[in-house]
Amino acid sequence: MAHISGDDRSQLLLLPESVDDYVGPDNVVRFIDAFVDGIDLQAAGFGRVQPKATGRPGYDPADLLKLYIYGYLNRIRSSRRLETEALRNIEVIWLLRRLAPDFKTIADFRRDNRAAFRQVFREFVVLCRDLDLFGRELIAVDGTRIKAVNSRERNFTKARLDKALTESDERLARYLEQLDAADRNDDEGPGVGTVDRLQEKLDAIKGRRERLEGYRQALEASGDDQISLTDPDARASRTGVGYNAQIAVDAKHKLIAEQQVHTKASDLGLLTETASAAREVLAVARIDAVADRGYFKGEDIEASEAVGIVPYVPKPIRGSAASNGFFTKEAFTYDPASDTYICPDGHRLAGGRPRKVAGGAHVARYTNRSACRDCTLKARCTNADFRVVNRFQNEAVLERMADRLAARPDVLDQRRECVEHPFGSIKQWMGQGAFLMRGLENVRAEFSLTALAYNLRRAITILGLPALIAAVRA
Repeated sequence: MAHISGDDRSQLLLLPESVDDYVGPDNVVRFIDAFVDGIDLQAAGFGRVQPKATGRPGYDPADLLKLYIYGYLNRIRSSRRLETEALRNIEVIWLLRRLAPDFKTIADFRRDNRAAFRQVFREFVVLCRDLDLFGRELIAVDGTRIKAVNSRERNFTKARLDKALTESDERLARYLEQLDAADRNDDEGPGVGTVDRLQEKLDAIKGRRERLEGYRQALEASGDDQISLTDPDARASRTGVGYNAQIAVDAKHKLIAEQQVHTKASDLGLLTETASAAREVLAVARIDAVADRGYFKGEDIEASEAVGIVPYVPKPIRGSAASNGFFTKEAFTYDPASDTYICPDGHRLAGGRPRKVAGGAHVARYTNRSACRDCTLKARCTNADFRVVNRFQNEAVLERMADRLAARPDVLDQRRECVEHPFGSIKQWMGQGAFLMRGLENVRAEFSLTALAYNLRRAITILGLPALIAAVRA
């Protein structure tokens, strides 16, 4: 029995097939086409939406935006690969109506319109909100490090520059000694080649030292704590040189409600900014927000409550008492009526007037020297003459949050389930372990497209393409 055979490639067709026949009614490109056509690109911040009356015609921003959404949805982020797909991929050929922009046009579009992609992401969030895909009751906030186009070898701190300069000086001195030795032993004939090689090494070390000095001067002039040579905005952390990508994930379907990219290596102080932006786009007056210990900062938690965020952040175990095995602050009960702390042995510690400390916070010290002198638990409490318990001015905010966490301990498990899904999908399924572009604003554009592609894939899984296409065309 013969195999199934295809048509003869040289066969002429009387009625050629339409490109539209190759794209099914529930193909994702039909949604991308309808979704982008429904966006006011000029209001979103895209340039060249209105073509000029003179000059060579340019590509419609809508077409290039469709290409990028398709690319990120299918793990194709490179402008050169997108150029290739526009020539061979039938879905892209249908989406762009046979347009084939070159890679530089594609790359320039992403760079020139970098600030507008965030609004496109929010447009899709609003669509999902209208489709009731967001629970709008609990969001989980977390961050992850994504590598930048900058290796550790091209990132310097002051300490690292000082070490590199010292090593260069030592090598320089060593080669100079070898040259002096060669001159002293000239009668033994050290060889012209040996001297030339030493001189080449000396010149190379001097050149490197000059570059290092230039880096140190640039670092001092910037006032920053580090300098990156390939991507000036990237910052080093324990995991490498990169950026801190923040997301706020709704608990209902693990959709991303808000995303941001920062240069800060730490998550400290980023809770209010991320959660409040998510609350605004979800159009609710108040919303619960859970985050891990890395976000525990009294001022930030207090600011969250002031803008309609109900925070759930566990307190990290840190400080000298915990490290030395003594009673932690949680072992002391605060009595608001008498403004005193009750220690584990039942004694009361009275507070003094709050005073300003480093960082601008106001702290009151609570002590009871006489009780500590004869306390039977002193060996488990402090190795000083008496125990001091500090109370911050906004401590009541932290105590309220601790009570909320005690009443709802499962919320921390919900946080982990919510945020691990998007980050796992972005880094594993989408393969975005590193940014392709340089500069903070450029990588923000990249991550907006990444978050949009993740949300789109989740919405397709939840509702299906026919429902999404019908919603965007309604």
